[in-house]
Amino acid sequence: MPSATTSIRLPKELSQELAKRARATKRGKNWIIKEALELYLLGSSQEVLKEESRRQSLLASKRTPADGAWAEQDGDVEEWQA
Repeated sequence: MPSATTSIRLPKELSQELAKRARATKRGKNWIIKEALELYLLGSSQEVLKEESRRQSLLASKRTPADGAWAEQDGDVEEWQA
């Protein structure tokens, strides 16, 4: 997969923490940044899906059988509860 180079400016404290974590995990700073960015972006897209799911659930919970929320069934509701 082709890659691209990007520069970022980090506060001194964050840069020091990144270097410390890279040493502790025996990984490169580039790897840690790439992983963190992937997790952030994936998390963002998952959050959008969760919000849409919540929205649709709320809409569905407000519907009644008269609204067409459920397909018509043969038989009596009393039979279902037996």
